[in-house]
Amino acid sequence: MSFASPLFLWFFTPIVLAGVLLAPRHWRNGIIAAASLLFYAAGAGPTTLLLLVCMAVNFLVGPYLEADEWDTNRRRRWRVLVAVVAFDVAVLVVWKYAGFATEQLAGFARLLGGDFPVVHLLLPIGISFYTFHHISYVVDIYRGERPALRKPVAFITYIAMFPQLVAGPIVRYREIADQLPQVRTHRLDDVASGFPRFALGLCKKVIIADSLSPLVQQCFATPADQMTFAVAWLGAIAYTLQLYFDFSGYSDMAIGLGRMLGFRLPENFARPYSSVTITEFWRRWHMSLSRWFRDYVYIPLGGNRAGAAKTYRNLCAVFILTGLWHGANWTFLVWGAFHGALLIVERGYGLDQTPTDPIRRYARRALTIVLVVVGWVLFRAADLGSALVMIGHMLLPDFQGLTDQVDAALGNQVLVVLLVALVIMVMPASPVTGPLLESSRGRMATALRVAVMGPGLLWATILVATGTFSPFLYYQF
Repeated sequence: MSFASPLFLWFFTPIVLAGVLLAPRHWRNGIIAAASLLFYAAGAGPTTLLLLVCMAVNFLVGPYLEADEWDTNRRRRWRVLVAVVAFDVAVLVVWKYAGFATEQLAGFARLLGGDFPVVHLLLPIGISFYTFHHISYVVDIYRGERPALRKPVAFITYIAMFPQLVAGPIVRYREIADQLPQVRTHRLDDVASGFPRFALGLCKKVIIADSLSPLVQQCFATPADQMTFAVAWLGAIAYTLQLYFDFSGYSDMAIGLGRMLGFRLPENFARPYSSVTITEFWRRWHMSLSRWFRDYVYIPLGGNRAGAAKTYRNLCAVFILTGLWHGANWTFLVWGAFHGALLIVERGYGLDQTPTDPIRRYARRALTIVLVVVGWVLFRAADLGSALVMIGHMLLPDFQGLTDQVDAALGNQVLVVLLVALVIMVMPASPVTGPLLESSRGRMATALRVAVMGPGLLWATILVATGTFSPFLYYQF
């Protein structure tokens, strides 16, 4: 069930909100938990059973990870933690990567004249997200940062909360643990603050991202013998914009929905295309994922505390894992390695700091966005061969222009949306629109609120009603 579908917008959400607002306080988590499982089951079908099994295992293990008064059971707790994390990772690896791994083995076997069976498993929606939530839960308990949850309903609410279940933000347990008890307040003010944020995300998704989708599809589907410099750059830039407005739009909708339900979910984007360095880009793009890898992978590996060589090793490990987390394909692995290499170069040559000179700062910002755009080609392409063909044409100018198919997909309306999105992309790094819209009471926030809640929401609603929306890009991860 997509956030941008009529069923979700006009039936599911109003019913859930009415239930949460009108029900007694001790019923609210139960309503959210039941609605979340129904929401997931509507899209995931039989793979919902896998989610239930994973939740049961992690919930039952949680109390055994808490330290006693003198922490005399540290070794036992460590063994339990290793076992449950291994279980969570194994579930993710089997369901998400078994097909990819067996395809590689089958290809190698064919080279030797043999055969190897390829595993085909249905990828559960949001498995990467709920696996990371489970790992955060058990690790934070083991570290003593938060106690284990004793009530199954509160645990289901954390793991399966429908605003963030299938595409984030990735909410670390310690960020939300204090909000899970039934005693939290929930007021109409939360709905009044959360709804404009939700509307902003809907406008980003439906008006901008979905409008660019056919153009992106046509550019990336252009055969290698018809690819041109113009088609390659147009497709890469259009996808750069589509991905941002789609994913940040989803995050805005998730944060707004969470607020309407009485929860404060973490921010996920902070105008990443205004970054001056790749290091800064990863502090602004998919921030909840970056924080997760920092806390549960990078720092446990040693972070930057053991010298340059180990720091670079840790960065490589984190970004290869980041690439693989997004999908079982060589393109994602190379994309992660590409960003890891850029971060190592920046750190090694002292380029990870923002220049003070305005000219150098603008030049570095331009270079950063070009590198990000090139990286998104790897992220979007069907395979490495297609990605390299497209990047090759981006590096070799020609005067062949657009193909007829791409020219038809561009059109006047799409061109206007593309230009508007480009203008938004090159705006200054602050203020960040989502938090400004949700909490600020200044004139700029008021004007933006009126624009989003008036013509923007009306236009987005018409597009949804006519069935022109498409699934969120990050549903596949």
